[in-house]
Order: sequence, then structure tokens, then C-alpha cells
Amino acid sequence: MPVTQPASPVITVVGGGFAGTALVLQLRKQPALAGAEIHLIEPRDVPGPGLAYTARRPEYLLNVRPGGLSLYPDAPAHFANWLQTQPESATGVPEFASRATYGRYLREELAAVLTTAPPNLQWHRSTAVTAPLLPSGQRNMVLADGTQLRSDYVVLALGNFPPPPPAGPDHRYLHHPGYHADPWATGNLRRIGPDDSVLLIGSGLTAVDVLLALHHDDHRAPVTVVARHGRWPSAHGPVVAPYPNFYPELAAETTVAGMLAIFKRHLRAAAAQGIDWRPVLDALRPDLGRIWAAWPLVEQRRFLRHLASVWAVARHRSPPQNAAALADLTANGLVQLRAGSVREILPDGDLLRVRIGPRNEVNDWHTAQHVVCCAGPLLDYGRITDPLVMSLRDKGHLAADPLGLGMQTDPHGALRGADGRVSTTLFTLGPSRRPAYFESTAVPEIRQQAADLAQELARRVAGQ
Repeated sequence: MPVTQPASPVITVVGGGFAGTALVLQLRKQPALAGAEIHLIEPRDVPGPGLAYTARRPEYLLNVRPGGLSLYPDAPAHFANWLQTQPESATGVPEFASRATYGRYLREELAAVLTTAPPNLQWHRSTAVTAPLLPSGQRNMVLADGTQLRSDYVVLALGNFPPPPPAGPDHRYLHHPGYHADPWATGNLRRIGPDDSVLLIGSGLTAVDVLLALHHDDHRAPVTVVARHGRWPSAHGPVVAPYPNFYPELAAETTVAGMLAIFKRHLRAAAAQGIDWRPVLDALRPDLGRIWAAWPLVEQRRFLRHLASVWAVARHRSPPQNAAALADLTANGLVQLRAGSVREILPDGDLLRVRIGPRNEVNDWHTAQHVVCCAGPLLDYGRITDPLVMSLRDKGHLAADPLGLGMQTDPHGALRGADGRVSTTLFTLGPSRRPAYFESTAVPEIRQQAADLAQELARRVAGQ
């Protein structure tokens, strides 16, 4: 198929989940990009919701209140106002809306520009395969359906990738009907019978959603949950006044121990005033990127080794009703949480035998009819096997960071190649930018990245 030769500038956004959607909406707001040709690459049936907000189960709730979920940083109440007009709010606005509701919000916002914008905004229901650099300095974006798009800028909005196999080296279990690598796959959990034995790997927010889904489906058998740290996500507290920002005390701190000492001092001061720990932790939120960037690599590695799991439990919280339901399931003996790691999974007829290595104990075996992987996503771009990622990595145009958190970029999200050079054509946003921010998965961070990147691309186009 011949290469398309549209008038420049051409911007291709790979990925139509939250990050890609937010970016397209911001690109359309830039006067300098009014004549730009924008292509959105998203293979799912409907662009907008992505993997995170596609699930239609009403028991899957957002873990953030509506006021923090607007697509637009300059209109923070946009989602909350939209939600007030929806059927879900007929008897009162929910404190925590469902993921499906938020997916509909994203779908509607994106559909509004896809259907009303000039024809220079196109959605391609396909996947990106390669994006070689052309002699002109552009990228030739090649899609799986054979389409080729000569692009001035390519933005990778790839979201999260599935976790790697949780155990090895024998991977036969990956093909066993009782192993569930993707708990979000449509109808996946409904293959589990009400009296089937189940083991979950991981105890984060995904595991909580799976447990609630099983309970909603009248699952009656006890469920074993295995996680290295053996903790559930903390629950959200009530809405309270924010704790004063104390970043000036942290600005010059370059060690994890120093940061922790200052944080604990504020925890004690807050407790003396009857203030909960949550607002103290949340006071760090606007400055997390600067705190993380101030640490040398050895300190970042120390944080990941010793505190990241504790941070995840405290920072990424569960809606109170989910926490209450989980406590009820535990009290009734339907859920057992074990601290340990899954070392091996072996097929045994219709069953799966799981070797668990608890802390300071002898390994033991657990047998279940179903094993559901609820582990966190694969972040290491040195291991990701997506065709586009592999092709860019093989050409030296994409480099994983040394901590395996994402891609190496400049402050604008432009990719750094294996030689350290900053690309003028490749950009990224979302979880792939964790090396710069540590946290780059929540709505407030990604929507701001989208707005900033749209402005940067507009600036470059205007400069040309």
C-alpha cells in the first residue's frame, strides 16, 4: 500500500484509553493545530474507555470521588457536573461512581469531537506495528491493517501492559482453562462456578474488584489471596479539610530517610490535632514528581525496595463500601489473605497446584480450580513484547529506564533513545512516564500531561 502523503502537520496518537483521549481533546483546543491532521489508533470497539473503564460490571467502582476525575485540568468539576445529569444520580450522586459510568463519560467526550470535528481527525480501529524514521525526518506509522501514516509527531499513549507470568519456569499453566491471566476480559470471571475453589495472586485494588465480582455472582467457596506484603488497600476516609502543604521542608531533601523523618513529624503533629493520616499523605500529592526527581538513583531504588508496597497500600485507596464488603467476607471465612509469593504453578488435571513461599516458612502447596492473576502491570519497557515497542526498542529509539518503571524521556515527554538523544518525533504520556514522576497513572497527573504536551506540540508547529 502506498504511503499516505497528507499536508503537515500530522499527529498520530497510539492508544485510545484515558491518556490518548485526553490528549486528542487537548490537541483540538490548540489554535496552532486547527489545521493539523490527527490520527487516533485504538483497536477496541469503542475508543475512549480503554482497558481500565471498559468493564460493564456495576460493582467495579472508581477509587476516586467524582471531583477528582475531570478530563480537563482547567475544569475540575466537569465530570462531577456531568454525573449529576446521568441516570446513576437519579436518587443522589454516588460518592464513588462505577468504572463503567466513567467509561461512558470518556466515550461521550471523545465521540463529540470525532463526530463534529473536521475530517482531519480520524480514528483507526487497528494496532500500530512499526514507526520507522523516514529521510524527511517524519515517521511512517504502519498499522496492522496495512494503513501507513506519514506522521510529524507520534505520541505513545499505551497505558498499562498485562503483568508478566507470575511463576516459572514451567509455563504450561498459562494455557490451563482454570488460569485467568486477565481478570478484566469479558465473561472471564463468570466461568468460575459458585462452589469452585479460587486463588488470587495479589491483594491490590484489582483483587478487591475480583472478590466483589465473585460475591456478586453468588460465589460461595472460600477464596485464598496471596500477596508478598499481605496487606489490603487502605479505605478512603471522609472528606476533610486539606492538610497544609509542607513541600518547602522537603525541597532540599535528597534521601528517603530524610523525607520519611519529615513526613513522620507531620503525622505526629496532625495526630496531636486530631487529624487523620490521609490528608497528611495527600498533601504530598502535588509535589510527588519533584520529591522523586530530587533523589539520586540509589535512593529511588531504596524507596522501591523498602517502601513502595507500603506507599501503594496507603496511597491507592478503596471506596469505603468496598472495604466494608471485604471485611465482611473475611469475617465470614470467605476470604483468607496470606503473605507470601507464588513460586510455581503446575497443572494437575482440572486443578492447578500452586507453590507458595511464605516469609520465613517452608514452602507449601495449595490446590485450586481457578487461579486469577491480580498482580500489577508490567512496567519494564525492556521486557514488553508489544510489536511497536519492540520495533522502536530494537532500533534504539526507545530506552527503558534503569529501574524498569517506564521509558526514558525529556521533561516534555519526548523519548530518549538508547544513545541518550532526545527524539523530535516520538513522545509519550501516562504510565510510561513513571521514571520522571514515580506516579503517572492517576487522572490528575495524566490530564495535566495531556494539556502540557498539546501546548508543546502546538508551540513546535507554530515555530515551524
